[in-house]
Amino acid sequence: MSQPLITLDFLDTLPTPTPDATTHEDSPSGAVRVSPATETGRKRKLYIESYGCQMNFSDSEIVSSILFEEGFDTTEQLEGADLVLLNTCSIREKAEQTVRMRLSQINGHKKRNPGLLVGVLGCMAERLKSKFLEEEKLVDLVVGPDAYRDLPQLIQQVDGGQKAVNVLLSREETYADITPVRLNSNGITAFISIMRGCDNMCSFCVVPFTRGRERSRDAHSIIREAQDLVAAGYKEVTLLGQNVDSYKWASEDGTEHVNFAQLLERVALVSPNLRVRFSTSHPKDITDEVLHTMARHDNICKYIHLPAQSGNSRVLALMNRTYDRPWYEERVQAIRRILGEDCAISTDMISGFCSETEEEHQDTLSLMEFVHYDMAYMFFYSERPGTLAARKLEDDVPLPVKKRRLQEVIDLQQQHSRLRNQLAVGKVHRVLVENFSKRSADHLSGRNSQNQVVIFPKKHYQKGDYVDVLVHSGSASTLLGEAV
Repeated sequence: MSQPLITLDFLDTLPTPTPDATTHEDSPSGAVRVSPATETGRKRKLYIESYGCQMNFSDSEIVSSILFEEGFDTTEQLEGADLVLLNTCSIREKAEQTVRMRLSQINGHKKRNPGLLVGVLGCMAERLKSKFLEEEKLVDLVVGPDAYRDLPQLIQQVDGGQKAVNVLLSREETYADITPVRLNSNGITAFISIMRGCDNMCSFCVVPFTRGRERSRDAHSIIREAQDLVAAGYKEVTLLGQNVDSYKWASEDGTEHVNFAQLLERVALVSPNLRVRFSTSHPKDITDEVLHTMARHDNICKYIHLPAQSGNSRVLALMNRTYDRPWYEERVQAIRRILGEDCAISTDMISGFCSETEEEHQDTLSLMEFVHYDMAYMFFYSERPGTLAARKLEDDVPLPVKKRRLQEVIDLQQQHSRLRNQLAVGKVHRVLVENFSKRSADHLSGRNSQNQVVIFPKKHYQKGDYVDVLVHSGSASTLLGEAV
């Protein structure tokens, strides 16, 4: 179950665990993952593709665990599958178009194999259930992100000749008691979902509608999962949530209350050899308490994904981000003050949001100059049906203008990524080896605390080792060095 992931290179992308320095609307990297085979002799085969964000990859591990108990092994081969599931993303129109294309391809395969069951999971399932099942007749079952426990019953329903759907959202479901099948893992790094849903009604975003309200998972179950991963040999965990800083859990008897800073510290204390990352932070919620917790523990990585979306306060208000530019700048200054200039910061940026002027676009570029992000996910605005922006704002920035502004953001980020990587040259970095270099089996690849990819000669080192590497050069996306 620690086999490498298969990456299909024709898709859009969202944040993934090992990003390049820049990721934008047309970038193909890291877009979809095929879960590797388990091969334990179970009678039925599940083929599952995961699209979009880290939360979807984590959810696919939960789904695989539920169906593993129901007699399904996973397979890497579509041709050998009895059940095909696409775990989908609705964040942008292009992502949805790509899934539709993929479903058309799979249905061509189904015509040659009529017994094949096809289902859609995740955000597109909740948003487009009627179209998929009744109008376009692309799938046999549609399952929303809070209904994965119902999959065995839904599959039985389809086996009986009926279509099946459950997209009900929950205020309680966290899947805390399910041990994920670590399909989307290299045996070294793993995801731990700490909360689900989102209460932030950003005007451009469908997530609150497709994933429901925020729910924080039992803190003790999170710690147990981290302990189990350490016992199994894992060296790094990423705590996942749409907005981890709003994590807040209380025991049923009211005697225990845990916020995100306290949870982060508890996970860090599981083992000094366990690296801890987290994603994603919301600028309105990240506190000095979280930053001081990061400063106290060497094994909490000095990397924060802090999406800005825009550098202009009027546009931020239209986006309903609930902070303005001065607030965001103060949070960046707090990061630099408490964690130092070496702490890496990444961001999301949207070019061409409704009514954005040229001057406001320049404000985004000037915010980038203020921060000097290490890495960014950059997109032009894509209207999503049902969102506040789609209902109340006009998507009035012409597409050529959006694309030109996006390219200016990309070009500037490339400069900043190179500058930030140059700061790493001449220094020794603690690198967790995750795999061989893509270009050479004689070199290893890993990440430092700042999430920078570091390549160095293999020598006697192995995957899972911590290695001190002296960096001697770097590009916008990769550092090169030698073990010392």
